Amino acid sequence: MLLSVMLAALGAAGGVYCVVISSLGLISGPLCDTGDGEYIYPFRNDTSTDNYLFNQTTWSICKKPENIIMWNIVLFSLLLGIGTIEAVLCFIQVINGLIGFICGTCMRKRKNKLQKMALNIPGLVALIVFYAITLAIGIWASWKSKKDQKKGKPSEMIIVGGRNMNFFIGLFTATATWVGGAYINGTAETVYLPTRGLVWVQAPIGFALSLVIGGLFFVNPMRSKNYVTMMDPLQETYGNMIGSLLFIPPLIGDIFWFAAILASLGATMRVILDIRSYLAIIISACTVILYTLLGGLYSVAYTDVIQLIFIMLSLWICVPFALLNSATESIYYTAAQESYQAPWIGQVQTEYLGRWLDDFLYLVLGSIPWQIYFQRVLSASSPRQARLISYLSGLGSFLMAIPSVLIGAVAASTDWNQTSYGLPTPVERGESAMILPLVLHYLCPTYISIGGLGAIAAAVMSSADSALLSASSMFAHNIYRKILRKQATEKEVVCIMRVSMVVFGIAAAGLAFYSHSIYDLWFLSGELVYALLFPQLCCVLFIPNTNTYGSAAGFLFGFLLRLLAGEPSLKIPPVIHYPGCSLVDGVYVQLFPFKTFTMLLTLGTIVTVSYLVAFLFKRNILPRRWDVCSVIEENSAFTHPPCAR
Repeated sequence: MLLSVMLAALGAAGGVYCVVISSLGLISGPLCDTGDGEYIYPFRNDTSTDNYLFNQTTWSICKKPENIIMWNIVLFSLLLGIGTIEAVLCFIQVINGLIGFICGTCMRKRKNKLQKMALNIPGLVALIVFYAITLAIGIWASWKSKKDQKKGKPSEMIIVGGRNMNFFIGLFTATATWVGGAYINGTAETVYLPTRGLVWVQAPIGFALSLVIGGLFFVNPMRSKNYVTMMDPLQETYGNMIGSLLFIPPLIGDIFWFAAILASLGATMRVILDIRSYLAIIISACTVILYTLLGGLYSVAYTDVIQLIFIMLSLWICVPFALLNSATESIYYTAAQESYQAPWIGQVQTEYLGRWLDDFLYLVLGSIPWQIYFQRVLSASSPRQARLISYLSGLGSFLMAIPSVLIGAVAASTDWNQTSYGLPTPVERGESAMILPLVLHYLCPTYISIGGLGAIAAAVMSSADSALLSASSMFAHNIYRKILRKQATEKEVVCIMRVSMVVFGIAAAGLAFYSHSIYDLWFLSGELVYALLFPQLCCVLFIPNTNTYGSAAGFLFGFLLRLLAGEPSLKIPPVIHYPGCSLVDGVYVQLFPFKTFTMLLTLGTIVTVSYLVAFLFKRNILPRRWDVCSVIEENSAFTHPPCAR
C-alpha cells in the first residue's frame, strides 16, 4: 500500500512537471528560423498583452519550419491536458492510498467486495487519450476561429461561426447534437424495458421529423433576417420584458440537460471503469468547458466530427460481440416470443394511445424551439445548405439509433444468470437506465467495452458542449447586450459569454450529483419549452400582428395549465384531471395528451388576446392611455412596442 502511495505521488509530480513544462513551452513559443538562417525563440520575451498566443498576426515571423507555431500550440496543449489529468488522477490515488494505509484495519471487512472491483487501467488510459485528442481538436479549432474573427464580429463568430460553416462540418455537428448520451442510452433502455419495447422508441423518428419540419418551415424565416439566436425574433416582436421571460425555460433546460448527461456519463464510467462517478463528471465538464470557452461554435463543431465518428464506429463494433454471446438468445426469436422477459417489440395498450401520441408530438414539435438547433442552421453559408443540413441530420440521427436498438434487444434476450452480473436482472434491480453500459461490460470483451465507453463519452460531450454554448450565447446576446447593457462592445459581450460558460458549466456539474431529480427537472423544463416557447415562435414567424399582450397572456395561461396538470416525478398532484387520468400505485397519471393540448391552448390564447386587444384599442373601447406597450398608433394598428427597445 505504501509503495502504491509513493508511486502515485511520483506520478502526480510527473504530471505537475509536464504541466509546468508544457505551459512554458506554450508561453515561450517555438524555436524557428525568422528568415536570416538563425534559429531563435522570437516570442520568448513577449509580454502577456502582446504574446503570440493572442496575436496571430505575429506568426508570420517564423519562416521555417512551416506551420511550426501551430505544431507547437497543438503539441504543448495536448501535453498540458494529459499532464493535468495525470496529476489529478495520481493525486486522488495518493489520497485514496493514504486513507487505505491509515485505516486498513477498519476496511478489511470489505476486502472481498473490493477484490471484485478493480480499476480498469486500459480503459482509463484509452479514455484519457480520447479526451486529450478531443481537447487538442477543440484548441486547434479555437485558433482557426480567432483567425476568422477578423472578417466579422467576434460574438457572431462564437455563436454562429461567422455564418460560413463548411457544409460537411455543419452536417456532422447537427447530427452529433441530437445523438447525445441520453439518446443512445435511452433508446437501449426503452427497448429493454418489459413494459415498453421498440414501439415506444419515439426519439429517432421524432427527432428526424423535427429536423425535416425545421428545414421546411423555420430555416428561411430565421435566415432571411440574419437572426443570431432563437430569441431575436421574440424580442423584436414582443419586447425585452417578454423576451427575458421566455428566455428562462430554455436556459433552465440547457443547464439541466448538461447536468443530466454528465450524471449519465458518471454512472456509465462507474460500471465499466470502477471509478467514482464524480471524477468522471468533473473531468468531462472541465474538458467541455475549456474547448467551448476557447473556440465557441468552431470548437464545438470540429470536436463533434471526431465524436460522431467515434460513436458510430464504437457502437457498431460492440453489436456483433453482444449478439453472439452465449448467454444471449436470438433477438429474432425474442422479438415476438417471450423468453426471459416480454417480447422486446413491445405494445401500446389502448388506454395509452393518447400518452404515446402526446410524447411523439412533444419530440417532433418540442425539439424545434431550441438554440442548439438554430445555431446549426444559422451558421450555414446559405439557406439552401441550412435546409440540407437539417434534412440530412434528421436521417443521420435516425440511423445512429440502430446500434442502441440492437443492444436493447440483446439485453432483453439475455439470461443474466449466465453472466457475472447474475440475478436479479437489471430491471429488477432498478438499473435499467444503465442497460447499455451493462451490456458492453458483461456481454463484450474488455477491449470492446472500452470502445463502447468511448462512444458514450463522445455522445455526452457532443451534446454537452452544444447546451453550454446555447445557454451562454443567449444570455450574452439577448439578456446582457439587449437588456442589461445596450452599449456593450463586442469585446465585452464575448467576455460575458465566456464567463457565463464557466458559471453555467460549474452549475451543471454541481447539479449532476443529483441525477434522479435532475432528469425529472429537465423533462419538466423541456415540456415548458414545448408548451410555452413553440407557440410563441410560431406566432412571430408565421402569424402576423400578434403582440406583447397576447404573448404575455399565452405565457401565463400556458404555464398555469402545465402546473395544474401535475408532475408525478416531482410529487406535484394534478388539480386538473384530464380524461383518462388514473391512479397508479398511489400516483395520478395523465393519459390524455395534455402537453399538446396545453401548447394548442397557448397558441390560441396568444392569437385571440392579440387581436382582441388590438380591436378594443383601435375602436376606442379601451382608452389609449392603457396601451402601455403602444401596440396601437393612429396610422398603424400594430407597431413594435417601446418595451421592445
